Amino acid sequence: MESAVISTIHFTCIGRGHGAPCYPATRETWDMMRREKWLKEMCERIEKGDDELKHRLPVWTPHCAEFKDNHRAIADAIKPLNRLMMDFDEKGHTDEIVSTLNIKHETLNSCGIKVLLIEESARRGTHVLVELPEGMTPEQAQQLMQEATGFAPDAAVKDVARCIYMVPEDHTRYVSEKLFDPSFTVMSSGVETSPKGDHEISPRASLGRDDKEGMLGRDDKEGMIGRDDKGGMLEFKGIPYSSIIAEWWHRNGGEPAEGERNVKLHKLAVNLRAICDNRNDLLMQVMPRFGLTDAELKSVIDSACKEPPKGISKVMQQIIDALQLGISVDEIEDAEAVAEQTGVKVNVRSLPIGLKESLVGVPVSMHMPVLCGIMPIAATYADQVTVEYCDGNTQRLGLMSIIRGEQASNKSVVKNAVDIWKHQLDKEDALARKREEEWKERKKARKANEKAPDDPHVLIRVVPVTVSCSTLLKRFKNAQGHTLFSFGEELDTLRKTNGAGSWSSKYDIYRLGFDNGEWGQDYNSDQAESGVVNVAYNWTMLGTNGALRKCFKSDNIENGLSSRVLIAEMPDSSFAKMPKFTKRSAEDIARIQEAVGRLRSYSGLVDTPRLRRAIEQWVEQKRVEAAKDIDHVKDTYRKRAAVIGFRCGVIFHMLTGNTKESKACLDFATMMAEYCLAQQIKAFGEALESQFVDARDECIRYGCNHSVFDQLAPLFTMDDLRALKRGFCSESGLRKIVSRWCRDRWVEKTDRSHWKKLTVDS
Repeated sequence: MESAVISTIHFTCIGRGHGAPCYPATRETWDMMRREKWLKEMCERIEKGDDELKHRLPVWTPHCAEFKDNHRAIADAIKPLNRLMMDFDEKGHTDEIVSTLNIKHETLNSCGIKVLLIEESARRGTHVLVELPEGMTPEQAQQLMQEATGFAPDAAVKDVARCIYMVPEDHTRYVSEKLFDPSFTVMSSGVETSPKGDHEISPRASLGRDDKEGMLGRDDKEGMIGRDDKGGMLEFKGIPYSSIIAEWWHRNGGEPAEGERNVKLHKLAVNLRAICDNRNDLLMQVMPRFGLTDAELKSVIDSACKEPPKGISKVMQQIIDALQLGISVDEIEDAEAVAEQTGVKVNVRSLPIGLKESLVGVPVSMHMPVLCGIMPIAATYADQVTVEYCDGNTQRLGLMSIIRGEQASNKSVVKNAVDIWKHQLDKEDALARKREEEWKERKKARKANEKAPDDPHVLIRVVPVTVSCSTLLKRFKNAQGHTLFSFGEELDTLRKTNGAGSWSSKYDIYRLGFDNGEWGQDYNSDQAESGVVNVAYNWTMLGTNGALRKCFKSDNIENGLSSRVLIAEMPDSSFAKMPKFTKRSAEDIARIQEAVGRLRSYSGLVDTPRLRRAIEQWVEQKRVEAAKDIDHVKDTYRKRAAVIGFRCGVIFHMLTGNTKESKACLDFATMMAEYCLAQQIKAFGEALESQFVDARDECIRYGCNHSVFDQLAPLFTMDDLRALKRGFCSESGLRKIVSRWCRDRWVEKTDRSHWKKLTVDS
């Protein structure tokens, strides 16, 4: 069938009540829309209870073929149809209704009713679109349908401007070709009729305007507002402009009321011009008219585009981000507040397989905690990989993370993601533990003079955080070169083992695990496990801020573990509304398992030269910042934060499957390093500084724009430097840093007691 404009079907990417724009669709665009992956995913989330997404679904108008100026309202209906959508709200009866209609279709035909479409709604109700015979009212048709099916349709679904949410192709149970037939019966008078007696209106019939305007006021073209010359939807970064505009009205007091049309359209044009490249011709295509002539709309647009845009406005950027992620603008605002605090923002669209699906259904403000939580388990699967770091040494992917937050701060969102990731290890370990239990039973049941069965030396990779050091050593010995993994829901549980001395021993194990170091114990007893092993051990733990402070007291931060841990903080939930979570689809879970398989397939050296250069530049930038500010805390934590960011970048790179590291990979690695550094300083910086200066007072640290170096006069003395540091740095430390400034050509000594600042290219 030719791709003529379908007179009976209109849709817009976001329909919101009367007045939302509604554009004609071709058969191809109808089919294409219903096959979109994002539409299927949205309906799956709606079916699981995410009702907030429902108003973002595309809509179509089954009762009218055309509206004046595409303004969907009863008063503007130009081509009403003799069609009626039967909306059955009761869920799960579609098959029954289909079966009943097949049995009863003769009864319906005898009344002249013809079924055009049967589909399941987004929440598994039923839609049945019928064509009515001449003279039959909607009320009569609804009564006949109830008698035929045994179910009562919604009596309110009958006005001419009513819209129906579009659903994926697999929701469709029956569709008649007559649905797409350009010939149709209309309810208005004064139309031409076909020889068969049917009322026929061409898809390109005039709307009563001047012939020069054509079908939609565009020189007799079949294109329409918001579409290109081929009928395709005009988009910005994959988002239809119609969706952006509809969300704009929703965020800015709705569509123009009488007397405010020009003012509101001018404001809309001002905000749209940045994403239309300040092109008046493109704005003419995407802007709604609300009755304006082309000349009037052009005047509004010319006024709005007098000055070039400075950039996308904050509100417009929020709308675009929300539509890209399929979430509410409120969530975007929450995420921006978190990004302002943390200095990082996750670009979900650039994430590779596995990482992207891990964030499905997760509020944007919790994206970083979830990413940090799954990094250690992802690295565990890539345990046969070695990488070359910036310093030339080879490393393995050792990662440890702690997700901290107050009580009831939704830390379980991290657990849900980690549980999916470790599914394969859990399944393999279950078989190994069964073998070990059978061995223990045989050993216990043997007779006194009978030889004990041989230890099966099973490989068990997921161990509880409370595992004893002896058992942990045994697991390491049987690891066959693999990395072990632990997940702890409560950091406080681990802390309580400190009474038996376990924490202090494991503290050393964790530190060694970061660099695959050697650890062991030697007992002169057959009952205790002895040996020396290379520690390959990753873990993720959840805990409150209080538990974190108790585990990392001031006297055991300086010895190294605090800088080796990737810390993530849950967003502050004080007096906040309840966040909304949705479940991942079976397809999302399958893709995470596919990502696991991809990581397990790698072995040997994975070379990442571009990533090395990016991390080397980042760590040098932080060295300069720390040196200018004489910030020992930043100087300490920047080094391992870079290593952690680098390892996260390697995981990202392997998941993409690319031969070379992408820009998104480099951005991700530096983002993780930046976040890690900020969180380590926030969590441990004060305690570490106190150890450096042997004092409990908070160290005064300046940002890069107000550093100690910048505050010094062009000609300064050591006394000037002492005054700025206020005693928080030893005399030898001050002289060492001035010596480095001289070596880096930041300063030069002019006489015995004075230094001169040199011009340094920032």
